[in-house]
Amino acid sequence: MRDMSHIALIALGSNEKSIFGDAKETVQKAMLAVAKLSDHAAKRSGFFATPAFPAGSGPDFVNAAMAISTMLSPHELLDHLHQIEAAAGRTRARRWGQRTLDLDLIAVGDIVLPDPQTHQTWRDLPIEDQLRVSPDDLILPHPRLQDRAFVLVPMLDVAPDWRHPLLDRSIAEICATLPHAMRAEVTRLGTAHNH
Repeated sequence: MRDMSHIALIALGSNEKSIFGDAKETVQKAMLAVAKLSDHAAKRSGFFATPAFPAGSGPDFVNAAMAISTMLSPHELLDHLHQIEAAAGRTRARRWGQRTLDLDLIAVGDIVLPDPQTHQTWRDLPIEDQLRVSPDDLILPHPRLQDRAFVLVPMLDVAPDWRHPLLDRSIAEICATLPHAMRAEVTRLGTAHNH
């Protein structure tokens, strides 16, 4: 029987203390919780520091990425990620505000949700509209994936060969097209991590 599980890509970030500890400890503990959702050994990236976005909106983020293998549907997986955020004390007060914990479902295999046309609309949304509106439903792959060094650089550790089903480019290829200044903002923290 063919394995029907999907590889799910998850971005993790924190720039605020939580009940789990400081930002790095929060991401570490979240990684342990996310790993429990995986049917096989989860892949974990190193830890990275990234300036808050928009600039000056808070302390640096600690970012990381994971690749897990799961039989869960994208919506079931998202529910589990929201439960882990809630356990860390996450509240969704303001888009792009300080975050105790942010778990973003970036992609699940080559699934496109809800459809390619809707995906394109969100992908092309101007930055000023991104601040004001957010989709009501899950959009996969994450529509801002190709613009975000703080997602792409950690993803190089866990899924450099994953291909975007609509852009037909791998994480490594997308990351290589980012402006150097954007990539340089994402700096690797100490190397004490294991795969």
